[in-house]
Amino acid sequence: MSDKRHAVLGIHSAQASGEPHAHHHPHRGPILKRAKLIGASILGLLLLGAAATIAMRIVNARALVESTTEHAKQYVTTVNAKAAGNSDALTLPGTLQGIIESPIYARSSGYVLRWNKDIGAKVAKGEVLAEIDTPEVDQQLSQAIAARQQAASSLDLAKSSAERWEALRKKDAVTQQELNERSSAFTQAQANLAAADANVRRLQKLEGFKKVTAPFAGVITRRNVEIGDLIDAGNGGAGRALFTLAQVDKLRVYVYVPQAYAQRIKIGDTVKVTQTELGGQVFQGTVARTAGAIDAATRTLQLEINLPNRDNTLLAGSYVQVALPVSGSSNALVVPSNVILFRPEGTRIAVVDDKGTVKLRAVSIGHDLGNALEILDGITPADKLILNPADSLADNDTVTVVQAKAAAAAKKAGS
Repeated sequence: MSDKRHAVLGIHSAQASGEPHAHHHPHRGPILKRAKLIGASILGLLLLGAAATIAMRIVNARALVESTTEHAKQYVTTVNAKAAGNSDALTLPGTLQGIIESPIYARSSGYVLRWNKDIGAKVAKGEVLAEIDTPEVDQQLSQAIAARQQAASSLDLAKSSAERWEALRKKDAVTQQELNERSSAFTQAQANLAAADANVRRLQKLEGFKKVTAPFAGVITRRNVEIGDLIDAGNGGAGRALFTLAQVDKLRVYVYVPQAYAQRIKIGDTVKVTQTELGGQVFQGTVARTAGAIDAATRTLQLEINLPNRDNTLLAGSYVQVALPVSGSSNALVVPSNVILFRPEGTRIAVVDDKGTVKLRAVSIGHDLGNALEILDGITPADKLILNPADSLADNDTVTVVQAKAAAAAKKAGS
């Protein structure tokens, strides 16, 4: 009994002491190997995932660099300047005027008694336009006539006195001094009568100006008076025009030609005049005269163009376009208006070379042709001019020149 207890105790003591027994866990070795394989697989997967992540980041970084580089490129289209054609017409604005236009003023002060012609009326030379009541002038004329009669009476007395004293002097009854005094009085009386006659004629002329007449044949384009209006004589001070009269069977228009074309337009050249409201109709005019000098303020030459208007199709005061034939040669170049850059330092045009390098050229603008501009200097026909340049464009920037369709596609892809 004691031997069995000792045997059982021996087994427990052996287990407690931890002594291995090969025959206790027969499957422990394979389990450990499997665990090692699983751990190695997991580690391999982790390493593979890390490598894939790094590779993906590298690819994304390269794509970002390429995309940033692509977006940083500036795509531009270019155009070349063209020489101004010899047969092109230079079109300038102008305002039609009557060949003769005159404001009609009163020469006598008074009140408007009646007016006979209104706006649009055709009048002949010398026709009465209005009549003025001039009571003050009437009184002045009466006074002047009376003064002339006094002067005439004084002259008669002085003449008879001078004749008598001259006869007495021959008899040595009076002194030479006394004769000279009578002769001087006679001369003064003659002068006084002449002055009185002149004053009477002046006032009679003013009386004649009671009737305001047309100085030439034409059309009344403005009437500024009504019956009873107080009229001041002359065109100074408070004086105002009673009528405006224009001769419109022949018109004139003034245009201002840029200096670049001043030498290319001659007196006698035929021009074409058009009016927007009269679509399709072209009127022929002639360069009648030039100012003969360039206006220093505007650098232009003034031209007067005469235009027949017998059927009165054109109206004085209308806005028209005048096409001038500019024959001969010119150094001016024509460019689209959307190549211009306006900078604080002046007008610039962006020019790109074969390497894509931008240079901003200072230019001088000639005539504005609407969608195009004349450039007098700063560029050549061989230069590539950037269309629609960005405001941020600067010297030595690098751009990529493409065709118009390719530029539109690149811009769309970039956005």
